[in-house]
Amino acid sequence: MNVTDIILTPKVFLIVCPLLFLAGLIDAIGGGGGLISLPAYLIAGLPPHTAVATNKMSSTCGTTLATIRFIKNKLVNFKLAVPSVIFAIIGSSIGAHLSLIVPSKVMMYVLIIILPITAFFVLNKKLFPDREGEEVTLDKKTYLTATIAAFVIGGYDGFYGPGTGTFLIIAFTVFAKLGIKKANAQAKVINLTTNITSLVIFLLNGQVLIPLGLAAAACNMVGGYLGAGMVMKNGSKIVRPSILLVLFLLFLKIIGVY
Repeated sequence: MNVTDIILTPKVFLIVCPLLFLAGLIDAIGGGGGLISLPAYLIAGLPPHTAVATNKMSSTCGTTLATIRFIKNKLVNFKLAVPSVIFAIIGSSIGAHLSLIVPSKVMMYVLIIILPITAFFVLNKKLFPDREGEEVTLDKKTYLTATIAAFVIGGYDGFYGPGTGTFLIIAFTVFAKLGIKKANAQAKVINLTTNITSLVIFLLNGQVLIPLGLAAAACNMVGGYLGAGMVMKNGSKIVRPSILLVLFLLFLKIIGVY
């Protein structure tokens, strides 16, 4: 389906915008917003390619704010970030082009399979070892790990997206031996790079619903801002049920319940 054939009704905005607000809120509290944002577009009835492409616009805006915050707090190591960004651009470009050539029906099956697997990793915080007190030496192994992770996971982000930040943090903490905060900062820089790269490719191929993407981005940023600024007692407890609820709604949509 050509993106120009898609009619943006008020119903689409009423489904996507509140869920993107929730995605921003959830992401700020405990991560995993991508598991809400992409299904939101699919629940609203967008084709898989358009959903992935338009989701890139909203996720790019949110990731930009988070990256700026990490840079201001001096948590980003630019010596490690520069080679990672280069390989992230290459990987994301390949992933985005691959996404464009996969048939829409096959793409939907891929999303159905990947979503619950991604949810497992995003919701399982025990996979992140805490090394905040340890000094980390940036040796050849660290640079190699970072560049390989940026290329491979960047390719995944260009093709699909949700869980990219989590997978990068796992790679940086488990294999590159970085602490959680520094790993998160490096992940955000790479994630921003992959988002921008794939977004440009999707825009050039006319797959992004720009009005919906901008409205969703605004809602996502408001949710992220409120989530980051709120002192929520046990706030992380709403992350898991919110993600599972949205995935359940997507499942109902796929099997044709509504």
